[in-house]
Amino acid sequence: MLDLDLTQEIASLRTTFRDIRAVVDVDALQADIAELSDQAGAPDLWDDPEQAQKVTSALSHRQSELTRITGIEQRLDDLEVLVELAQEADDEESAAEARAELASLEKTIGDLEVQTLLDGEWDARPAVITIRAGAGGVDAADFAEMLMRMYLRWAEKHDYGATVMDTSYAEEAGIKSATFEIDAPYAFGTLSVEAGTHRLVRMSPFGAAGKRQTSFAAVEVIPLMEEAQEVDIPDNDIRVDVFRSSGPGGQSVNTTDSAVRITHLPTGIVVSMQNEKSQIQNRAAAMRVLQSRLLLLQKEQEAAQKKELAGNITASWGDQMRSYVLAPYQMVKDLRTEYEEGTPSKVFDGDLDGFIAAGIKWRKQKQQSGE
Repeated sequence: MLDLDLTQEIASLRTTFRDIRAVVDVDALQADIAELSDQAGAPDLWDDPEQAQKVTSALSHRQSELTRITGIEQRLDDLEVLVELAQEADDEESAAEARAELASLEKTIGDLEVQTLLDGEWDARPAVITIRAGAGGVDAADFAEMLMRMYLRWAEKHDYGATVMDTSYAEEAGIKSATFEIDAPYAFGTLSVEAGTHRLVRMSPFGAAGKRQTSFAAVEVIPLMEEAQEVDIPDNDIRVDVFRSSGPGGQSVNTTDSAVRITHLPTGIVVSMQNEKSQIQNRAAAMRVLQSRLLLLQKEQEAAQKKELAGNITASWGDQMRSYVLAPYQMVKDLRTEYEEGTPSKVFDGDLDGFIAAGIKWRKQKQQSGE
């Protein structure tokens, strides 16, 4: 007789899911979708392309969130039917399928439960991530590129949109810096726990054989604002430089001066964009990111909550938040949460959910304790 009693496990998942559904407020979500759908269906929508983009993006995000919720509900129902059929047919293959689906649902609902902890002012916004090579020479540049690939692979695994906005390549290998956008619901709230200094220990492929090398990279995460009307940027506060986009090793990839670098003179903030082929488009994208950074800085100064709002944007080399050790043993460990994984290759291939979930819970505990 088949031993397949998942009644308690499914009931526990349904209880957790009901709590999540209450927090998400599905009725309000459906009302938002209805209103945005009306706006998206207006015949004059694209008369204002910028506003049209905001409407369609917001609609896509809310539809994605609702689909995720309703999809889980359907999967729970289907799982109960699958268990019943497996028991009636005494079918071990169907039982194995039911156990696998239970494990998958436990992970999906667990991830969604973590998302309900994201209630910050900008947590629902898309995220702009900037990675900069730190101490460690060519190893640090190579490490920065490894981190960039890690986050892009994470986005790909979740079917999230990712756009590389700017890359500055190093001479020998890797990158000096890179900026990219992750466009997904709650991308900023989710990824903001990744901000800080990351440390790599390995046998260097670039140095003398048999010697371990330690290198560092800084990760900055900011929310991408729809508008930053609170931030007025006078023309005489910025310097705009145009140049040709370039690829690895300085190779030209564009024959026109379409790339744009904007320097905000009062703060020294520099934003470069070379993703678009048009100089006008690159300038608009750079201004949007600059406004987002200035708005965040303004809020931080007003509230004195820099770490709470954006993590360690300017990470110091003595304040590592995560270590990636490839030699003499293999381990990735978050030094704040104590969460660790023993297979660095999986982590570098985008397997970050465990670290992110632990980081979000850790941050929430600190907020609740008033630290």
